[in-house]
Amino acid sequence: MQDRSQDRIALLSAEGVGKYIDGPTGRLDILNDVSLEVNTGETVAITGASGSGKTTLLGLLAGLDLPSRGSVRLDGQVLETLDEETRARLRLRNVGFVFQSFHLLPALTAEENVLLPLELDGAADAGVRAREALAAVGLRDRAAHYPHQLSGGEQQRVAIARAFVHSPRILFADEPTGNLDRRTGQSIGDLLFALNREHRTMLVLVTHDAELAARCARIYELVEGRLREVPA
Repeated sequence: MQDRSQDRIALLSAEGVGKYIDGPTGRLDILNDVSLEVNTGETVAITGASGSGKTTLLGLLAGLDLPSRGSVRLDGQVLETLDEETRARLRLRNVGFVFQSFHLLPALTAEENVLLPLELDGAADAGVRAREALAAVGLRDRAAHYPHQLSGGEQQRVAIARAFVHSPRILFADEPTGNLDRRTGQSIGDLLFALNREHRTMLVLVTHDAELAARCARIYELVEGRLREVPA
């Protein structure tokens, strides 16, 4: 019988997380007492009004920022106890990102953009893996094109290929369909969930799209800085 014990260990967790900033009129609380556990292969949507702290929470879960209080644990590592270089190495091994605005480098071709995580990791077979990743998102014939030569949906597919090319255990997606028309957005959603199933990559998704959120196993809403699970 296959040992499934690893699946029961939370790959990503937050406990009592808060985030605040000090401004000219005093302290502004963005997140309050947020707790969350997500396991290998799970899909989670985080929803909420604009300005509710969704992107801030995503950055904390990924170790791009540190909480003002509470703790975030990724792959067994307590992020706030690590220096930035160690957190960066942990992200490189475990995390992929997809952003609303694609974040492709305009001077690089599609293939060169996808190569970046592999080159940072010193992968010997980077070129082959980058081309395979582009083929997996349906862009085998667009590898030599620059971002300005691609449609919005194609640019997002390149971004997804880049996010998956190093086989991350966690994918964070911040409004991945926000800049796309409905049909293209649905296609991108289909691709994200297909890759989630194929690779058992955890998907943590920030979105305003109710239909996209409903495809996740769990949905959370941020209201006044607090996270609550939305009943199924």
